[in-house]
Amino acid sequence: MKRTVAVKRTTKETNIDLSLNLDGSGIEDISTGVGFFDHMLKGFARHGLFDLTCHVSGDLEVDCHHTIEDTGIVLGQAIRETVGDKKGMVRFGSCILPMDDALVLCSLDLSGRPYYVSDAIFSTERVGDMDTQMVREFFYAVSYSSGMNLHFKMLSGENSHHMIEGMFKAFAKALNMAVTLDPRIVDVLSTKGSL
Repeated sequence: MKRTVAVKRTTKETNIDLSLNLDGSGIEDISTGVGFFDHMLKGFARHGLFDLTCHVSGDLEVDCHHTIEDTGIVLGQAIRETVGDKKGMVRFGSCILPMDDALVLCSLDLSGRPYYVSDAIFSTERVGDMDTQMVREFFYAVSYSSGMNLHFKMLSGENSHHMIEGMFKAFAKALNMAVTLDPRIVDVLSTKGSL
């Protein structure tokens, strides 16, 4: 089964072309116009071993909000479509990831029920050309668009760059775990029989 999808989304604020292969090797082609966000998405692809293409044209003359939030919506949609009926999938994933001074816990459930929780607080308003407020907006959009229960716990951290990068990498590792197919799981991993 090939778990690959391409998603396009066009609004008056953004134009997004994204493709995702859950069973890739970390190949990426990223261009959003927001340098630090590109860096984060490249890390997500590489550390999750996802093949990801993401080209975004957004209203950056306003700010980075629409570009980053809408990319989260589209990535979430791509995740939802690639996991399909979730048969044979591990479903849960978690990772505790160190990034220099930062130690990040990410835990998620591809339950179909969206929920987002994070206690991350950043000491700076921006990292490069990305507003740190957009970290929450991005992951919130991913969780709700994909139907994912997503939690972050910042166990330690002082440097905003390290904290954010730790979040993206921990998310990648946790998602990679959750989408893993296990031959022992005959149907879906739920007592209900469906997700």
